[in-house]
Parts: sequence; structure tokens; C-alpha cells
Amino acid sequence: MKKETGPPLVALDARPTPRISKRILHRAFLLSLAASDAAALAAAFAIAYLIRFRPDFPLFRTEIIGNLDFYSQIVFFLIPLWLAIFAFSGLYDEHNLLGGTREYALAFNAVSAGMLLVVVATFLNPEFIIARGWLLLSWALAFLFVSIARFNIRRAIYYLRTRGHFLAPTLILGANDEALSLARQLHDWKTSGLDVRGFVTPGLSDGARIFRNLYTLGALDDLGRLVDEHRIEEIVIATSALTRDQLVDVFRRVSAQDAVRLRLSSGLFEIMTTGVRIKELAFTPLIEVQPVRLTGFDRLLKSMLDYSIAVAAVTIGAPLYLLLALIVRLDSPGPILHRRRVLGLGGHPFDAFKFRTMCSDADALLHDHPELAEKLAIDGKLKDDPRITPLGRILRALSLDELPQAFNVLRGEMSIVGPRMISPAEHEHYGQWDLNLLTVKPGITGLWQVSGRSDLSYDDRVRLDMNYIRNWTIWLDLQILIQTVPAVLFRRGAY
Repeated sequence: MKKETGPPLVALDARPTPRISKRILHRAFLLSLAASDAAALAAAFAIAYLIRFRPDFPLFRTEIIGNLDFYSQIVFFLIPLWLAIFAFSGLYDEHNLLGGTREYALAFNAVSAGMLLVVVATFLNPEFIIARGWLLLSWALAFLFVSIARFNIRRAIYYLRTRGHFLAPTLILGANDEALSLARQLHDWKTSGLDVRGFVTPGLSDGARIFRNLYTLGALDDLGRLVDEHRIEEIVIATSALTRDQLVDVFRRVSAQDAVRLRLSSGLFEIMTTGVRIKELAFTPLIEVQPVRLTGFDRLLKSMLDYSIAVAAVTIGAPLYLLLALIVRLDSPGPILHRRRVLGLGGHPFDAFKFRTMCSDADALLHDHPELAEKLAIDGKLKDDPRITPLGRILRALSLDELPQAFNVLRGEMSIVGPRMISPAEHEHYGQWDLNLLTVKPGITGLWQVSGRSDLSYDDRVRLDMNYIRNWTIWLDLQILIQTVPAVLFRRGAY
């Protein structure tokens, strides 16, 4: 790790200094969130009314006429009631916002709780009669509209963070390899909301450069002063960099400051991406490491996305599969499908299916060009690969050669979105990161696909895979799927 002396710069990169205080921005954010929720609920109730009481809509009994004034009065009371339920459910608590899928799970629970109260009210008061179709539609549309509105607000906040707003000044405690990995991760993921000002560590003089233009600002004894001077709101501890006594000392110094949030790394930052659970055994809290990255509801969501797209691709695209298979067979001698041996979840090998794009004597051709074999071993790709057939170049450029991998998805070996698959021979290139990669299934598309594909260096591909694994959400998968379309159509980095 490179440590140089120099001026104690305190910004990770040159971000604009926000002209509006964070407190004002936070209040404006919460007000905007409540206003968008109210508008989403109003739209859901109104559209549910229009659908339910349209005389020509076949799903409902047309003889029932909805009293507009009656339903308007109901909505007038329901919207503030549901907003109160949202607040009680933690939907305006910053701990549940701007990250992960927990916010949307809470929104679903809150909408369901609000609807359940209405149902209970109809049972308690027999004269209070509401059309069940309107209730059902309102429940579904309310969750949909609230989720869409919050997703858009989240994207707006992410954009503002890249402009220097909604950032929490942060210190990293420690200056070892783990601290360096933490700094790099926070730098690469600019929407995290943490603005790292520098490092606090024992054993290094002030002004020692740790990462890019981030320097050590002082020792642990200076922590209180640094928190006040830089108005620190977050402290991230690289636990492997501090002794037990030093950790206890930090807790004593910071625990009394309510405005400062303390976060601890796992101590295995470079290899651990799986979730953890804390369970008390014999009155002792113990951390259980989960063997895979996705569990529970997250795993269910990703499986539903994978299988729905794979089934649609195989059934709707069956004529295209048959046409491509025929063309490959007629184009050059050899099998229609190429089976590439790769590593899957947990390091289990499997054969990934692709339409064959190389000539049948590809290995012999590569043997005659050792310089190409060496470049292939380093980069994993060849820009002007002599083994590829003319038809194969077209299939690769349009990513049509990867269509058979939908069957790998149906077999549970791959995902639609995930890190790029690697062969056992490539495994060693990942070094200490290999445990990260093997905690999820490889994907047909991914961040590497929409960020440059083969134009990326090997290190960039690894970094993108690690970012995807660490920061996975179902929304990230949907975003990548949307971005895959123009990436394929414009053939960015395809060869």
C-alpha cells in the first residue's frame, strides 16, 4: 500500500460544496417523500374508482353505481390515515431509506395494513359498505404507485449526491489493506451518501497519503477534535486495523456523541460479501455467516425474475432458436452448441451453453499463434480472434450466441443478471476476490455488459463484478436489463 507525505487534503474527489445545509435538505426530502406518497395514494384511489365503476368494464358487476361524493369522503380520511401508518411503519426513518429493498417491503406492509383497517371497519359497521373491487384495486395500485414514486425520488437523491448534496462527512479508522478497500468501494459507489474526509490511525504521521487524495488526519487521540472540526457524522472502522483495546477506546470516545454514527466492517472486507445473522446462544451474541449472497425474499425475487424471463425467451423465441441453430449448422462444420466449462454458485462447475461461433480447429489455430494465446490468458478476450467464424462475429456482436444460456437459467445454474462467468483457468486471476464471485450465480448480462463489455480491462471487469455483488438489489437488476438493450443494439465493446 502506497503511503506518501503531502498536504492533508480531505476530499475524496473534487465535489461541489453544497450551498444548502443538510438539515434543510433532509426536511425538504421528507416533505417531498410525504407529498409524493399522498399524490400516489390519491392517484391510486382515483384510478381504482374509474376502473371499478366503468359501466363497460367486464370484470365487475356493472349495475353497481359508485357514489363519487361517498368515495371522495372516504379518500379524504384514508390518505392522512395511511400516511400516519407509513410513518409508524418506518417509511420516513432515514435508516430505511435510500438503499436496499427494505423500503419497498415496508411500503407493501404499510399499504396492506391500511387496507386491512378499512376491511375491519366494514365488518364492525355493517352500514359502511365499500365495493370490494375498489378496495382490491386500491391496494394493488397504491403499492405500485408509492413504489414508483419512491424509486424516482431515490434516483433524484442519488443524482444530488453526485453533485455534493445529501452527503455525510465520514472518517475511516485504520489505514491497512481493509481500510484501503473500504475507501475504494465508497469512492466507486458515489451514491452511498458517505463523503470520506480522511483516515484516522495509529502509527502514521499526519499527511500520509493512503488513497488517491485522501490522507491521514490524525491519531486516535485526535478523534474528538477531528469529529468537531470536520463535522463528522459517520465513522467507519476497519476492524482488522485496530486492536481490541483501541476499539474499546473508540467506543468510549464516540458513544456519547449522538450525532455520530459508528459502523464496523466485517474484518474480512476483501472476501466477505454474504449476509450475516446475529443470534444469541447461551446469552452470547454470535455472528453466523451465510454461505450465499442472496437469501429469503431477495432470493425469491431474483428467482422469479430469472425464470419468468427465461421461460418467455424459450417459448416466444423458439422459432429464432431453431433458425439460428440451422444457420450455425450450415455455416461451418462442427456442433451447433458450444459447451464452455465455467464455475457457478459455490464454485460448482457446469457447462454454459452458447451457439458455436468458432471454427472446429480453434485450439489448433491458437496453438500456432502463441502470442495470441498469451494475450488471451491475460485479458480473457481477443479483439481480432482468428478462431471466430464470419457468422460467429455477427452472433457475438448482437449477443445472439448467448441465447441458449436461457436453458442454464432454467436449470438453476445461471441468472439473467449477474457477474460474468469465468472458467476454472480464469479463477486464479480473481485472487482473494474469488470467494465474492462464487456467492452468486453468473449472469447472461451484468454491469460489465452495459459498461463496455470487451473494451474493459480485466481489472475493471473484476471491479464491476464485485460492485454488483456487494450492492445487489432487484432494482439494480431491472436497471441493468434496461441498459442491456442499447448496449447490444449499439454493439458497445462487442467482439
